[in-house]
Amino acid sequence: MRYHRFFSCEESMITFKQIDALYWIAELGSFEAAANKLNMSQSAISKRIQELEETFDVEIFDRSKRNARLTEKGSELLDYARDLLERRDYLLERVSAREVLVRRFRLGVTELTALTWLPALVEAIRQAYPKVQIEPSVELSSELFRKLENDQLDLIIVPDVYDDARFVSTPLQSVENAWMCAPGLIGDPDPVSLDVLAGFTVLTQGSQSGTGLVYERWLASHDVQLPKTLTSHNLLVQVGLTLSGVGVSYLPKACLSHLIDSGALRALVTTPGLPRIRYAVLYRSDRQLGLNQNVAQLAVSHCDFSTLLL
Repeated sequence: MRYHRFFSCEESMITFKQIDALYWIAELGSFEAAANKLNMSQSAISKRIQELEETFDVEIFDRSKRNARLTEKGSELLDYARDLLERRDYLLERVSAREVLVRRFRLGVTELTALTWLPALVEAIRQAYPKVQIEPSVELSSELFRKLENDQLDLIIVPDVYDDARFVSTPLQSVENAWMCAPGLIGDPDPVSLDVLAGFTVLTQGSQSGTGLVYERWLASHDVQLPKTLTSHNLLVQVGLTLSGVGVSYLPKACLSHLIDSGALRALVTTPGLPRIRYAVLYRSDRQLGLNQNVAQLAVSHCDFSTLLL
């Protein structure tokens, strides 16, 4: 058995509370943060780690360091602990009814989803699984994909740029983007050529963003060079800089229609126009059953990029 080395101690009982404590200290980097996460005192979480250390007669954390740093044996134990927690969650998910399923669900989304339909999705998950603890993460597509790869997230919603057999992909809606600028920045009438845009500062999202990566490749395919660019990884900052007249940017058209209609932004008609950005739900192919599959279908039902929450 894989766990025999660590979990064959007849004289001691290893509890999931101890395993949870170990996992969250390692995940969050400190005893204090883990205690806050688990709604318990720091002394109580320290006691759980002390019990584990006494059971195995090893030091799990190097107490000579300022931060909670695992020892070599502690790192080995953490690997087993992660497996145990995953198997526990899988067992509960397979056996429990939706209404009583208790587990955490790590959901990763990009900023556009967070600013449009994430609350509707979270509410739908809560209605279907009232006791599931949702842990959302809002980051760039590349970081979300890395965390999904490393099993640090259960499911992500990102631009559909990852073609990888290790993951199940469920298509969602596509987003129409347009080149936008402050009124008066560009005097040319529509349609505006890409060469004209290249003469201005172009605000981009960079290749760490799924949208940014798609448009970098698209511009390269049209032999368009952008000598003056300013990269922002924050969509609201990108909108703010565009409103301020700093430069031209590609922005989602539907959810910013109020700014276009009010005259605060000019949506340029360009030749050629920008391709739409397709979104998808991704989760690991070795986690296909149960919650991931059901949340993916909830995402299909609630996906709506048309309205900005702010």
